[in-house]
Formats: sequence, structure tokens, C-alpha cells
Amino acid sequence: MGTHPFHQVDVFGSAAYAGNPLAVVHGADDLSDEAMRRFAAWTNLSETTFLLAPTDPGADYRVRIFTTGGELPFAGHPTLGSAYAWLAAGGNSAAPGVVVQQCAAGLVPVRVDGDDLAFAAPPLTRYEPVEEPLVARVAAGLGLDRAEVLGCSWLVNGPQWIGVRLADAARVLDVTADPVDLAGLDIGLVGPHPAGADADFEVRALLPGGGAGPEDPATGSLNAGLAHWLLDEGVAPPDYVAAQGTVLGRAARIRVSKDGDTLWIGGAVRRAITGTVEV
Repeated sequence: MGTHPFHQVDVFGSAAYAGNPLAVVHGADDLSDEAMRRFAAWTNLSETTFLLAPTDPGADYRVRIFTTGGELPFAGHPTLGSAYAWLAAGGNSAAPGVVVQQCAAGLVPVRVDGDDLAFAAPPLTRYEPVEEPLVARVAAGLGLDRAEVLGCSWLVNGPQWIGVRLADAARVLDVTADPVDLAGLDIGLVGPHPAGADADFEVRALLPGGGAGPEDPATGSLNAGLAHWLLDEGVAPPDYVAAQGTVLGRAARIRVSKDGDTLWIGGAVRRAITGTVEV
């Protein structure tokens, strides 16, 4: 085993420890796939990332993203947390104010403004209405009448999200998922808050059977997919704020902004733990 610099950061929180934690191992070029998988399973966080030297000349660093069960080509809060940790460890990006991350899904630009970071949402690789038999299964597994599902779409940008749009934030917060009926599905719920609330939408990321827990407190990839969908459906403005993690006692705030053809998904990142790990 070798000694590696280590950060644990909190991503998307509206205050300290209100978002989604991420473990980041630096200088991971010497680690095997099995070592990465084993360490990520041990942290028991939704994701752990490993930073390596880039192999693409356009990238500042390369990242590998692991859940407790395997590797992802892309994920949102690990992208922001990894960029923050890379900078905190002394990284200097080629372009001021922008870090370019290399991951299995390609190059992802990250805008940096102090502790506020935002990534450019990657394209959706599957974006189409969910087939009706599966919509009925999802509605039943969420304890909803089929008529309550105002929209249901595949939103795949690495993770295999199924977006479910409900009438309002209160209904989103009331949902209780059946882990048996929804096993193997990644469900993203969204509904609008009333005017004047501190967030425009409430979002929940439900992961029945997920190793790190049945619900994620703050999810960049899901919010990136939802942003594409909500803007295309004409139910969200080009700039809005989503709340997530409420039912878990967290207070994440994810900011969405559209700049030309690019959607930026951002929020605050805070350092929680700094040190070294033996991996």
C-alpha cells in the first residue's frame, strides 16, 4: 500500500455538512482497479474519486469515479468535488477560472469562482419518453396514481436516470418508494415550489437497492438531465435553483443556468477533511 493525499469535501450544501460528501484520493496513478473498488466500497459514500495524470492534452487532470458497487463514466457532485480538491492540493489549470476534467465520458469543463463551482452538463445519451408499461411500474412503486405522473423521461448521461415530474414540491416530498417494486431503477423526482420559496424546484434521487443508501442527498448528474428536460418542456426558466436532500435532513441547493447552448450545473463546495490515506 502507498500513502496518498486525501480530501473529503461537501458538495452542493447551502451550509457546512448540508450537501453530499465525496472522498477524493490524489495521485492514484499507481492504484489498480481492484484497489480503487475496494477503497470506494470501504468509504461507503455514494461516490469516491481517484485523481490521475491526464492522458488527453486538453485536460488538467483525469478522474475515475467509483460508487460502492462499481465505476461510473460521469457523475455530477464528484466532478465538482474533484475539481475543488485538485485545486486545493495545488493544481493550476491551463485556463484561468476553468478546470477541464477528463473522465470516461470525455472532457468536462468546470467553472470556478472561489468555493462556487459549476460543470457543463454533458449531452444525454438516451433522452426519450419512458415506455408506458415501465411508467405504470414506476408510478405504482412510488405510491402514485398514474395520473399524478405529469411526465416521465429517460435522462441518461452516465447514470441511467428516469425523470418523473409531479405537480408540486409537496407531492415530491411525500413520496415513499417501494424498494422491491423499483429494484434496479434510478428515479429522479421533480416538482415546483410555490412562488417566493428559496428554491424553484424540489428534487429527489431515489436509488432502490443502492449500496450507499436508498436516496442521494445532492445529485449533479440527475439535475443536469432534469435541466435539459424541464427547459425543453417549457416548465423551467433558463436560470433556477433546485433543492435536494430535504427528507434526509440535508439542505442542498443546485443552481442551473443556461449560457448559449450550454447548461451549467453548480453549487458550493466545502472542505471537510484533509490528510493522507493508505491505499
